[in-house]
Amino acid sequence: MLPDPDGSLTTPPGSPGRVLALIAAGAARTRSDVARLTGLARSTVSLRVEALITHGLLEEIEDGGSTGGRPPRRLRLRTHDRVVAGIGLGATHCRVALVDLGGGELASREDPLPISEGPAAVLGHAAATVRELLTETGKDAADIRAIGVGVPGPVDFSAGELVDPPIMPDWHRYPIPRYFTERFGVPALVDNDVNVMALAEQRQVRPHARHLLFVKAGTGIGCGIVSDGRLHRGAHGSAGDIGHIRVGVDSTPCRCGNAGCLEAVAGGAALARRLRQDGLSVTTARDVAELAKSGQREAMRMLREAGRRIGEVLSGLVNFFNPEAIVLGGALSAAHEQLLAGVREAVYRRSYPLATQDLLIEPSRLRERAASLGAATLAIGHALSPDRIDRLLAPGSRGTGTP
Repeated sequence: MLPDPDGSLTTPPGSPGRVLALIAAGAARTRSDVARLTGLARSTVSLRVEALITHGLLEEIEDGGSTGGRPPRRLRLRTHDRVVAGIGLGATHCRVALVDLGGGELASREDPLPISEGPAAVLGHAAATVRELLTETGKDAADIRAIGVGVPGPVDFSAGELVDPPIMPDWHRYPIPRYFTERFGVPALVDNDVNVMALAEQRQVRPHARHLLFVKAGTGIGCGIVSDGRLHRGAHGSAGDIGHIRVGVDSTPCRCGNAGCLEAVAGGAALARRLRQDGLSVTTARDVAELAKSGQREAMRMLREAGRRIGEVLSGLVNFFNPEAIVLGGALSAAHEQLLAGVREAVYRRSYPLATQDLLIEPSRLRERAASLGAATLAIGHALSPDRIDRLLAPGSRGTGTP
């Protein structure tokens, strides 16, 4: 799995961290590959590789492809004894995944948990789940290298803090990274949930799609943006907040204080409220999707119309950004036949033909796993970042010998 390229890359091309990144990305499989890609002398490559092996970051194995003479040896990331935790928090649930450094999911668990219960209860539950998954997989806290957390609100990424989250009033500037670092002794990173969903979908499912939009249609509506293979957060981390773009001339009040916002018209909470007014027993966005999947006509009609409204906003983004793929996730996408039909109808009708001629509009393949796996991807990227590896291997470093 590729380390997250979003951070600053200040290390020189032939540094140990860059060498590890080439091997982790699959670009280099042997010492000869490293020499060819970096321009380093073979003796220098050997020094870099041996240092990475000594620190437990790489292993060198016989490839088994020899037809005579000395068997070829292949370099690969050492992953089996190092893990990260990915925590995906939603409005009504918490999902935790334990993932090795190669991106393989070892164990996961999802529990219903309202985010409104506040930081102490929600983060305490997440931390306890991490420890339970460690026990389940025969690991302990010393094996964790980093923790990633996806949260349903706007995040100041550099600080790892939520800023005035609409559905999380007690979470404003709460020190989530410090909470986990104090309990596990490792770095913790926090990002908006739809950003980490976009990251997971692009890295694990569509690595060749360099320009991708991930739309989460759940209780609210948000969009993660991957531009030229990198997550785009904007100047202050609020890029992709499409839920508060006004649609049409609708005057439905929104929780943000404005009226006619996409989220107030097409979000899961808004649809559930309207279905309750029709006498149906509906509480969450998931309930709406289940009703539509069961064939309830009004739920199906509402989801199709919600897709059209989302598609109206996305058509402007398609003209502006020209993505290769739009991926729909979130609770409402469980009934993706109706939702996708509405989105496609509006996007293909309102967008410029050149921008849509090869455009894919598809449901998420990771589905409910996207947020936790995306948070884990964020953690892996930090643990394996070239800057971090180079500091670890620097002469005189007081590191523990592991990232």
